[in-house]
Amino acid sequence: MKHKYVLSSALLSTTLLLGACAGDAGHETASHETESTHEGMDHSGSSDVPSGLKEASNPTYPVDSKAIIKSDHMEGMDGAEATIVGAYDTTVYSVSYEPANGGELVKDHKWVIHEELKDAGDSPLKKGDEATIEADHMEGMDGAKATIDSAEQTTVYMVDFEPTDGSEKVTNHKWVTEDELSAE
Repeated sequence: MKHKYVLSSALLSTTLLLGACAGDAGHETASHETESTHEGMDHSGSSDVPSGLKEASNPTYPVDSKAIIKSDHMEGMDGAEATIVGAYDTTVYSVSYEPANGGELVKDHKWVIHEELKDAGDSPLKKGDEATIEADHMEGMDGAKATIDSAEQTTVYMVDFEPTDGSEKVTNHKWVTEDELSAE
C-alpha cells in the first residue's frame, strides 16, 4: 500500500511540475493582455504561403541570402542571423485580437499579411478596420476577429534563424518586414 502512495505522489508531482513548465514556457505576459512577442507563438512553421501571395521581384534580401534580424517578436530573435527563405510583396498588418479558442487579448501582433485575412478584398485595409485571421502563427489566431492596428505596403520575409538565446533553431518564421532586417 505504501508503494502505491509513493508512486501516486511521484506521478502527481511530475504532472504538476510539467504543467507549470508548459504553462510558462519562458514567455512573458502582461496583465489581461498578451503582447505579440509571447505566449503561443508557433516558432517554426510550414513553408506554405497563402494563395495569391506574390514573390518579390527584386527584394533587398534575396532568397538564400543572410541578414541580421533587428526585431524582438520572440525571445532570441533580435540580433540573430537569418537565412532568407522567401520574399514577398504585400500589405503587412499589426493586429489586435482575442484568440478564437479563448484567452486574453493579444495586442499589436506583428505580423499578419493581407493574404492571411478572410475576404480582405483587393485594397489594403486601414487602421481600425476589422477582419478575420486565417493564419496560425500563434495558438488561437486562426479564425480570430482582429482589429487592424497598422498597415504598410512592403516586402515581407520568411526566415530561418538560430536564436541568440541558444534555444532551438526556428524555420520558416512568418513574417519579418524589410525594415526589421539589416545587412551583416
